[in-house]
Amino acid sequence: MNIREKLLAIQTELHAPKSQYNAFGKYKYRNCEDILEAVKPLCKKHGAVLTISDELYNIGQNYYIQAHATLENTEKEENSSGKMMVSAFAKEADIQKGMNPAQITGSTSSYARKYALNGLFCIDDTKDDDFHNHPKPNPTAISVNKKGDPIIKPAPVAPSFLKGMAKAKAIIIEKTGDADMYYSTLEDNGYKKSNQVEKKDQDDMLSIFRSVIKNLPKGE
Repeated sequence: MNIREKLLAIQTELHAPKSQYNAFGKYKYRNCEDILEAVKPLCKKHGAVLTISDELYNIGQNYYIQAHATLENTEKEENSSGKMMVSAFAKEADIQKGMNPAQITGSTSSYARKYALNGLFCIDDTKDDDFHNHPKPNPTAISVNKKGDPIIKPAPVAPSFLKGMAKAKAIIIEKTGDADMYYSTLEDNGYKKSNQVEKKDQDDMLSIFRSVIKNLPKGE
């Protein structure tokens, strides 16, 4: 089998459940170690070797880690290199609550490696939403729409907080061209949407986004 055939076999057989739980955001997730634990036996079974490496990039005032996930055939191939590689970037945060600089770098590396592995093995990290990670609510205790689907009301948040978050999102889109950094910063702190941020965390979240925006590349 060539490396593409082996990768296809591993992708088809791989099952990496979300075994981690974020008590802060109340959702399940998988990390880099979960994927590696699930994929190692499959690599052995199909005669392939997985390696992961990092590179550090300094762009303006920001530091990015690029992770490379490479699957290599243990059998010699005549017409190809016998390798398949996928890369992913992650930006180091300037400040992360409860972490020293070394831990921030390690966390960023793990984040980049996870998404490189996601790309290589076609793992959809958004397949299961939070609703599927919790027991279903009592249907008699919730409202439903015309289709019979439950109406999930967002947690109450201060209008000033939502206004600040909307402004932060607009600035990030203006400077980077997309909203990926906005959503990844939210997810890094245990949330998927701004209207899910608990009242006690709103001031901290705005401070985090001010720091992110401060370190974005300045426009011309």
